Amino acid sequence: MLVTPARVPATRRLAATLYGYAFLTDLVLLYPLYVLLFADTGLSVGQISSLFVLWSAAGILLEVPSGAWADALSRRLLLCLAPLLAAAGFALWVLLPSYPAFAAGFLLWGAGGALRSGALEALVFTELDRLGAADRYARLIGRTRTAEVLGAVGSGVLAGPVYALGGYLAVGAASVLTCLLAAVVGSRLPEHRSPAGADAAPGERPDDDEPGWWDSLRGGLAEMRADRAVRVAVLLVAAVAAVWGGLDEYTGLLARDTGVTEATVPLLLLLLWGGMTVGGLLAPWGERLSHRGYAGLLVVAAAAMAGGALLRHPAGFLLLALAFAAFQLATVLADVRLQARITGEARATVTSLAGMATDLTTVAFYGGYGLLAGALGNPAAFAVAVLPYLLVALWLLTDRG
Repeated sequence: MLVTPARVPATRRLAATLYGYAFLTDLVLLYPLYVLLFADTGLSVGQISSLFVLWSAAGILLEVPSGAWADALSRRLLLCLAPLLAAAGFALWVLLPSYPAFAAGFLLWGAGGALRSGALEALVFTELDRLGAADRYARLIGRTRTAEVLGAVGSGVLAGPVYALGGYLAVGAASVLTCLLAAVVGSRLPEHRSPAGADAAPGERPDDDEPGWWDSLRGGLAEMRADRAVRVAVLLVAAVAAVWGGLDEYTGLLARDTGVTEATVPLLLLLLWGGMTVGGLLAPWGERLSHRGYAGLLVVAAAAMAGGALLRHPAGFLLLALAFAAFQLATVLADVRLQARITGEARATVTSLAGMATDLTTVAFYGGYGLLAGALGNPAAFAVAVLPYLLVALWLLTDRG
């Protein structure tokens, strides 16, 4: 589908604003240091683990309701609120460092992530569709994921110097500032879709036929139940994104197991971030993959992940970078396929259902990985963890729906 010349500037403005929002959202200098903050405050490993559970629980419980809010209300409003909630949580951490403050901060951060999930994808796809450029969704969302990775890279580069200057307070203040900037940029995102009841005259009740929050939720659930293609696309998002997303949290331990010094670990992780960057940028090319080609992509990613981990050598991180590139590409393409199959008005709700399925799978993975790593060690646990991708590939090859 061609984009008319008059609409090209609008598409570019959407893209630029989207990339800035994504970059600032992940440019949080507390990312590389918050576990150290918890430990330095006196928390045990068990207490820190319980905070992660609270974080995940907040996202899971609010994921689908927030998607319904995004369909019934303003998606841009939710995208502005999301970084503000995170900013409040980070401020609590550095101003009142204690277990209750950390727990409250994670609940706020998890709520912010839930508000952003679903609303962002739905807003972007709807705006592109309005401009006659829905075929550019893969390109934009792929580059958005790359902007998020670059934000995380920036936080890793800046966190050390800022901490040296002012400790956790300075790092926290910088994190709050970037979240506030993200909210400002988010307010510039275009949204031409009217929320439910927005067209009602002053003093007039919204039309009863307009979908509200509950109707949006029911509409999203109904579309997933009625349309097998949508249901399969939701499951594919969870199946692809959950395991490698969970493994990402353990790459630092894997790097240390190769025998390198602590100072070298971040350098090896930069390779993985580089792979994720490349994977996001390859999204337009990946759209050309057939069903069989997509299954092959998952097999290559799983093989590279297992091979790189089992090498037990820093050079193995080159293979891991290839795996992360392939998994990032596969995740973006799974989202593209989901957005293309949604036909109803509850787009954000359906997208949030996919997010909730991913979060639930990831939480289950964390428990399984702990058992695997305890029995086999991190390298072997990485190799075993990616075996389900072979089953997903087989499912894709044999599915005729």
